[in-house]
Amino acid sequence: MKGAVIAGAGSGVGKTSIATGVMSLLSRRMKVQPFKVGPDFIDPQYHTAATGRCSRNLDTFMVPGDGIRGIAGTASRGADVCIVEGVRGLYEGLSGTSDRCSTAEAAKILGLPVILVLDARSLTRSAAAIINGFAAFDPGVDIRGVILNNVSGKQHEDKLRDAIGRYCDVEIVGMVRRHEGCELKSRHLGLKTVDAREDDVSALEALADDLDMDAFMDVCESSTAEFPEDSPYTSHSCGARVAVPMDEAYCFYYEENLECLRAAGIDVVTFSPLAGDPLPDADMYYLGGGYPELFASRISENRDFLEGLANASAEGKPVMGECGGLMTMCEAIVDSEGGRHPMAGILEADAVMCGRHGPKYTISEGTPENPLFAGMEVRGHEFHYSELSLRHKGVFGFRMERGTGIAGGMDGLVSKNSIGSYSHMNALSVPDWAGGIVERLRRFH
Repeated sequence: MKGAVIAGAGSGVGKTSIATGVMSLLSRRMKVQPFKVGPDFIDPQYHTAATGRCSRNLDTFMVPGDGIRGIAGTASRGADVCIVEGVRGLYEGLSGTSDRCSTAEAAKILGLPVILVLDARSLTRSAAAIINGFAAFDPGVDIRGVILNNVSGKQHEDKLRDAIGRYCDVEIVGMVRRHEGCELKSRHLGLKTVDAREDDVSALEALADDLDMDAFMDVCESSTAEFPEDSPYTSHSCGARVAVPMDEAYCFYYEENLECLRAAGIDVVTFSPLAGDPLPDADMYYLGGGYPELFASRISENRDFLEGLANASAEGKPVMGECGGLMTMCEAIVDSEGGRHPMAGILEADAVMCGRHGPKYTISEGTPENPLFAGMEVRGHEFHYSELSLRHKGVFGFRMERGTGIAGGMDGLVSKNSIGSYSHMNALSVPDWAGGIVERLRRFH
């Protein structure tokens, strides 16, 4: 498979902007399958908007072994090239002495060449030293090219070319000049979602214009990577329906989870609470994360949505919420100014905006009280700016082996067949993530 990993020398070097610009430009003439290393929901939204193909997370903590090769294989069917955006610096992982969960590890598992993005602001000869250091650090990582960002002008470019041409064996794929207005804007949890700034993606093509796209494609075409195409999911014949909110308030989902539900024979339908959509008729409701706190007033006004969730849960239908979905299942969201916005009231707690928690990887073991994942050890991640104020001790569906959860090392507040957790689970962290869901739906259906 043709492809390359666009990795950064560190965070904040312009990796996401350049990768998205490249994806957008290439998509004008070929089918590009985008990927993102690590537990990130927002960068993949930019990739998806740039390419028209759903960007996928490749995370070696949540999907152990060489499982990310299976994701790459199924996602890249019909694509001409795979472009993988790395996470943080190329070699940053879980520890300072291992490549575990790093972009470097993912590149080696995938067998793809690496193009390094370096912020060259105020650098000339030192850039060559940095490039050589990265290239020599791990011989198993195939660094084939470098993109130099924040080049100030012709004189700066000439000095960089002289230094790198003399001291390095790595090809310069591009010199990106400083472009005003091409910076992606941030808010808590990361970059702003695509819906918040629709012009971002097309504007980023200006960055790719500074690249030698022939040289970039030469690196991609040097790839000899081969990925399996067999489905990584356990199949079932459930025949049920799950409704999933999809808008700017609820936009953080691992695509693997939705695919796993479909593979289990569950029809996935989407709707938008922010647009005022009523709650669809379904056998189960899956509320992902996002920014419900930013739209708490509008969500609170959609009583059909919230009361429908409460009634469904009271009837015994499963309602599953992750992070923002958990907050929606509570009695209210209390914003940073102390304003209280009524929510579904499935869980006897308020979600109170406070300080930052995470990002952090999680390992959760399903307790016997868990209606959907009892006895299952699932992996995921948590990253939130709220805490739950519980009305009582509560019944929890997950014991945290790694991570913080809701309280006292527990996560997954339970009510009947409903459960809300701070952890975003990844379905491919276990062999049959949907098995317990199917069993519960068959009893109810």
